[in-house]
Amino acid sequence: MSPVNSQPDSANSKSLRGSETVHELDEELLSYCRTLGLHAKNASLSLMDCSTAAKNRWLHLAADAMLAKSDSLLDANAKDLAAAPGYSLSPAAMDRLTLTRERIEGISRGFREIASLPDPIGELIGGGTRPNGLQVQKVRVPIGVVLFIYESRPNVTADAAAIAIKSGNAIILRGGKEAFHSSVAIVKLLQQTAIHCGIPEAAIQLVETLDRDAVGALLRQSSTIDVAIPRGGESLVRRVVAEATMPVLKHFDGNCHVYVDRRADLEMAVRIVMNAKTQRMGVCNAAESLLVDAAIAPVFLKMVEPRLKEKGIELRGDVTACSLMPTAVKGTEADWSKEYLGPIMSVCVVDGVDAAIEHINRYGSKHTDAIVTNDLPSSRRFVQRVDSAAVMVNASTRFNDGGELGLGAEIGISTDKIHARGPCGLTELTTYKYVVIGEGQIRE
Repeated sequence: MSPVNSQPDSANSKSLRGSETVHELDEELLSYCRTLGLHAKNASLSLMDCSTAAKNRWLHLAADAMLAKSDSLLDANAKDLAAAPGYSLSPAAMDRLTLTRERIEGISRGFREIASLPDPIGELIGGGTRPNGLQVQKVRVPIGVVLFIYESRPNVTADAAAIAIKSGNAIILRGGKEAFHSSVAIVKLLQQTAIHCGIPEAAIQLVETLDRDAVGALLRQSSTIDVAIPRGGESLVRRVVAEATMPVLKHFDGNCHVYVDRRADLEMAVRIVMNAKTQRMGVCNAAESLLVDAAIAPVFLKMVEPRLKEKGIELRGDVTACSLMPTAVKGTEADWSKEYLGPIMSVCVVDGVDAAIEHINRYGSKHTDAIVTNDLPSSRRFVQRVDSAAVMVNASTRFNDGGELGLGAEIGISTDKIHARGPCGLTELTTYKYVVIGEGQIRE
């Protein structure tokens, strides 16, 4: 399918705003997006007949192809990296955009891990036999067509396609313009391998126009698209939520906390804080906020402050934290709820586990929050009361990840409570239907 207005906001389109010509272009764009949806819907129906063996065969074939074609993938990525300065990307965004041989190998491993997971489709998840003899079965089925709108992460293009196909869904991929060449190369490879396994090419489609209006046009296609999943900055997510005519699975941001309790192993706490914050900063499960029990704050902050400063982390503290950390700067109310995605961390001193819970539930984003403690009652209270998609006890927030939690890859981490919460893997891209089997029963 050929691109439509592949250069966003061109001078020509700007000069024609409000004219009949722009109206015609808009109609062309709507037609293109309707066609994407129709092709995806038809492909999703065909996928219902696709066996687990065929889906797994494709995953292994695609994994092999990723490695065999790594040079061409890196060449495509190089084009995106060369254009990146024109987009004024942050260091974290540049990191997310970059493909390396190691990351391609990681994508390949992820495909094989997904192939090794049980196929959720057809699973009997409930039911029984009624007194009148009716057999009632609650059966897991695909959602159908997924519209995935995401920013500049080429590996996410591959991960999302793999999860969608294994769970029996067709997917329409709308990636960021910064990763366009990388995404095109990945999707073409996935489509070519899919054909060899009896999987429809249209089950994996990339939106090949960079026109920003394509997002709005796709969000109108509720007759063919069953769910929209935005993965990116808050402004993107809010736009999708505002314009979508189909259900949306989302998270707005990732303000993740680590709380160090008075009964924590402080050396362990330092390791966890350092990993949660610095192992990779530009991701949604990196820790942005550090809470420390007042009872151990003078000792612990003296231990962790120089380690964080070695990594170039700016510390923004409350009054007590600043009095205990010479290099900290005074934070503001906005800092306690901020997702930095970079070398900044807020630090607050709190009066025990209940105060930590209150702070997290007030300022957190319901993503991932951790407690470090050797006190079982405190950990139980934290787990019970913190209202987040994932709660960690004596472990880094970085483990809230589909691969790390045994889900294979993920299409995103949801902070919603309905329909899915936390890492969205295979099961989270399914729904269910009731199958009722009788022998001629009629309702009296």
